Amino acid sequence: MSRPPSSPVGRVADLPPEASPALQQVARQLLAPIDRFLSVSASSGIVLMVAAAIALIWANSPWQHSYHALWHTKLVLGIGTWRVEPTLHFVVNDVLMVVFFFVVGLEIKREVYTGELQDLRRAALPLAAALGGMLLPAAIFLLFARGHDSITAGWGIPMATDIAFAVGILALLGARVPPSLRIFLLALAIIDDLGAIVIIALFYTAGVQWPGLVTAVAGVFAIRAFQWLAIRTPWLYVLPGAVVWVGVLQAGVHPTIAGVIVGMMTPMRPWYGRQGFVATTQRALEATAEHPDDGDRFADALDRVDVARREAKAPGERIEHALHPWVAFGVMPIFAVANAGVSLDALQWDAPAAVPLLLAVSVGLVAGKTVGIFATSWLTLRLGWAVAPDGVATRGLLVAGAVSGVGFTMSLFVASLAFQDGAELEIARFAVVVASAVAATFGLGLGRLLPRSRGAATVRP
Repeated sequence: MSRPPSSPVGRVADLPPEASPALQQVARQLLAPIDRFLSVSASSGIVLMVAAAIALIWANSPWQHSYHALWHTKLVLGIGTWRVEPTLHFVVNDVLMVVFFFVVGLEIKREVYTGELQDLRRAALPLAAALGGMLLPAAIFLLFARGHDSITAGWGIPMATDIAFAVGILALLGARVPPSLRIFLLALAIIDDLGAIVIIALFYTAGVQWPGLVTAVAGVFAIRAFQWLAIRTPWLYVLPGAVVWVGVLQAGVHPTIAGVIVGMMTPMRPWYGRQGFVATTQRALEATAEHPDDGDRFADALDRVDVARREAKAPGERIEHALHPWVAFGVMPIFAVANAGVSLDALQWDAPAAVPLLLAVSVGLVAGKTVGIFATSWLTLRLGWAVAPDGVATRGLLVAGAVSGVGFTMSLFVASLAFQDGAELEIARFAVVVASAVAATFGLGLGRLLPRSRGAATVRP
């Protein structure tokens, strides 16, 4: 995108000393997404708990038939002779969840560009922790699934972490959790999400159909063309984004991957930045002060300040800021209601692979996540490949590993890809819900052992 020649693009840097305190405060608030992200995620975790409870109660109530009938309801969409009849469940899992994955793509790019993942030394610890937290649960799943070919496709289920739940649990621990541990967990969970996206694309895809892939590539080129033309209205990108979605769907890849692609294509570099905002605003104020009675000049100054305010933040950051509450309090709870409704009476425990599947998912999430994350974190620090977050003690890393065992949203999503409707899917969903509850309780219990002091000793290799 083009950049105004007189407005330097600012990063997270010191503001000019001549800037007024008020302007400095405004500029700092413009580029402070982490706190808001964490607070929204923490509140969203509570909403998700309520949504999961509603789904479970509804699916086991006298009105359970209405629960299943609702999600199999067909929606008729058509123009002229063209018609499609997707089910409501498809709309939730393959359309609404695209928005969720779009925000995930934005989060990943933001962390790589301006967050914990921009520096290799700082990214090494959450990267190693995420890898350990994915590989060990998958290995545990395959160990329990040995000899049961009908369930081996679910090895990706216990590899996931639900950011909203995990951050929500840390929020309940209050002063026992230093801010650096929350940021570490956020970076870990984002890498975990990236791993899940790669797994979905590579292992939960039936086969690539080239005509669809060509359509998706055409949508990607259209987005690049819009960016080259400096089109900055987000809604105009919906059409080429929809082309990417249709192409990915026709290619045989799960359409949520389209959301990630478009999200990671969204620019994370602001047009004005902090310094550009401060400089532009100061010039506008000075021009207004010199001609206080000139209404046209005053209106022009307001317009320039408004543009500077909007463009002080990167497009991706602005869009994430706008969509995150809708995803956290809308898309994810709807997904939870649609996918967490396990009918206990319908669970077929006499099936040969029922208990192995239950143990594979449960042990993989609770034990695999905890041990995998903690062990790889400790080893990485021991070898001197990474630096420990400020104020994070050894027990803090253990707590992060425990709460990461709350897979919920992403685990339920992978389960829906691994198994068709049937006994395996119902047991996998039940295992995810139970294991997530156990991991949350375990994480809270461990967290209660953390000291309240902010000055906890850091990890010593």
